[in-house]
Amino acid sequence: MDIDVRGPRFGAAVTTVVLAAALVTQSVWILGWQTLAFALGAAGGVTRSPYGRVFRTAVRPRLGPPTEFEAPEPPRFAQTVGLVFAGLGLVGFALGPQWLGLAATGAALAAAFLNAAFGYCLGCEMFLLLKRATVRVE
Repeated sequence: MDIDVRGPRFGAAVTTVVLAAALVTQSVWILGWQTLAFALGAAGGVTRSPYGRVFRTAVRPRLGPPTEFEAPEPPRFAQTVGLVFAGLGLVGFALGPQWLGLAATGAALAAAFLNAAFGYCLGCEMFLLLKRATVRVE
């Protein structure tokens, strides 16, 4: 079943704020929360992530009906990519080197911002490229 495209963009906006706070403060706790949010989104899909639940229960009822839908697989893959980068950032901030925490968190922040501000999902595009490459090989 396809999902409302506004949900992942809402999640990306919240993620942008959380990752910016984690980057500025270099807080293991803030980045740990975001890593958990990515893990839940990767495991259960964006509708089961914490931000997806907030969108579904508190935001979507206040909006008009959706006009655009997308397949859930690309955003779910994007959550997995976010999980990898947030995990690397967590390792960097907790254990070192510090530059790893800064670089990985910054990369995740850039990707989240692109999705929130412009609707361009880097992880989704990676998924689609991999899918096309797999189809050509078979």
